Amino acid sequence: MSTPALPLKDRAPVLSMSHIEKTFNGNVVALKDMSLQVNQGDFISLLGPSGCGKSTALRLIAGLSQPTSGTIRWAGGQGQGDLGIVFQEPTLMPWATVAQNVFLPFRLRGQSYGAVKDDILEALRLVGLDKFQNAYPRELSGGMKMRVSIARAMVTKPRLILMDEPFAALDEITRFKLNNDLLELKAKIGCTVVFVTHSVFESVFLSDRIIVMAARPGRVIRELHVDTPYPRHEDFRTSVEYAAHTRAASAALHEAMELAA
Repeated sequence: MSTPALPLKDRAPVLSMSHIEKTFNGNVVALKDMSLQVNQGDFISLLGPSGCGKSTALRLIAGLSQPTSGTIRWAGGQGQGDLGIVFQEPTLMPWATVAQNVFLPFRLRGQSYGAVKDDILEALRLVGLDKFQNAYPRELSGGMKMRVSIARAMVTKPRLILMDEPFAALDEITRFKLNNDLLELKAKIGCTVVFVTHSVFESVFLSDRIIVMAARPGRVIRELHVDTPYPRHEDFRTSVEYAAHTRAASAALHEAMELAA
């Protein structure tokens, strides 16, 4: 059974980004003076137009890139070893079965398949793919491949999961279904999520905090709170409060685009 999320003000910090700047090739400023605190249990969406540095911020958190200036601090000093990552493409190994793909994080830690088999099967059960453990990626639909990628990110029960537009290439019906499933999975494993999206509707449905960013240079211009409690279901998508939150997020996104222009 899932545990209700704590109010935003009562959540312990996971990491903080302080006055981050990231410059490429000496003069392309991808991020400027970006500060953000991520707390335990948050579902944060980074929302903004193309080129505003959303994916760059995610890569910095993941340790895949280093800031030009500023600091990223992890509470408790656990750092990047305690996170999972889901990219826009599923990035599965085509020669490996579904179960072997989910095993990858454990293999990189030097653990044996036999020692973690139960964890792998549990992760696949949570994403509804336990009956496909011996299938290969070529036998799966796009949505199923993304479920495998999510299972791989969550199999080690990380404190933080980073997701870079994971549903952008999927049809709307599949995307809505995976949005629903993602919230259920988050509740079950009790993780924190930082999620990159271009979609106002997706950000409002999923998030309790929406960080709106503008481009040139990439920076935070607004933080919006979606105070509708979890769990959220299909009736939330047609509610008055959902419409109000989407109007607010849409207005902030338009502001971001005007600033970029």
